[in-house]
Amino acid sequence: MSRNSSGTTRKKVLVFRALPPDQLARLQAQHDVTLANPRRPDQADAFDAALAGTEGMLGSSLPITAALLARAPQLKVISSVSVGVDNYDLAALAARGIMLCHTPGVLTETTADTVFSLIMASSRRLVELANFVRDGRWQHNIGEELYGWDVHGKTLGILGFGRIGQALARRAALGFGMPVLYHNRGAVDVAATLPDLLGKVSATSLDALLKQADIVAVTLPLSDATRGLMGAREFELMKAGAIFVNGARGAIVQEDALLNALNHGTLRAAGLDVFATEPLPLASALRTHPKVTALPHIGSATLETRQAMATLACSNLLDALAGKRPQTVFDLAVQ
Repeated sequence: MSRNSSGTTRKKVLVFRALPPDQLARLQAQHDVTLANPRRPDQADAFDAALAGTEGMLGSSLPITAALLARAPQLKVISSVSVGVDNYDLAALAARGIMLCHTPGVLTETTADTVFSLIMASSRRLVELANFVRDGRWQHNIGEELYGWDVHGKTLGILGFGRIGQALARRAALGFGMPVLYHNRGAVDVAATLPDLLGKVSATSLDALLKQADIVAVTLPLSDATRGLMGAREFELMKAGAIFVNGARGAIVQEDALLNALNHGTLRAAGLDVFATEPLPLASALRTHPKVTALPHIGSATLETRQAMATLACSNLLDALAGKRPQTVFDLAVQ
């Protein structure tokens, strides 16, 4: 039985996504690592073969089901390079006593930047007008039919007021003078935790938020309670001319209902970074819809943030395998 440089036993680790070279080297220095992404045909067999002896897994964007876990009887910990945990069968992990780590915090500001960028792009029609220039159609000053809409001073409604929702609220309220309404599962003590937003943000019910907000942004985690939350009834409640933005998870939105609101309702535009099926199918009407600004799930996709996420995920895995408490363990008991 070999030991690593820290004197602890080397363990079998299965990494199922690409990592920055320096972080992969960290894992390889301490443990026996198999790098195999089962979504790649040339690596699927290696992934399957490694499962039986794996004690630690690291990756993201792969459904980890009870059936898959049954093929990994030695598994002790999974370290996800993500903040969301909707790809994991949480009940199966809890039943097996498998620790789940994730990467909240390090992507908060970057994801809030992306969501606010979608608000700006959708309101000012930035992608549409950039393509207008690129296509050589800018022959004279644009007319009213191509005007956008102001963002500053508009009421922003935020569904989900965790780290990312709060970071988004700071950008809106402090940077753009936007009154902010939020709807959240739990109470938020704004005076104690967000004193700079005191008097600038207000908690309200889901229906009241939808009726009052000029722009509605989703920053909720995906769960049984939020899956399909935005449906026909909810879109009908939104103000005439409102804009809808989703930077959370695609499955929170009933996409047929969103399309109906864009085509036949009064929804002015939508900015979407996430979709029910990703990558977005070529046949999806959302891909080319003239009222939709669509992005390829880039919420945390900057060089700095993805490096920070990988670093935290590797640290979590190394700590867990060494018998230490990782920095960011997901609490399976609250599910």
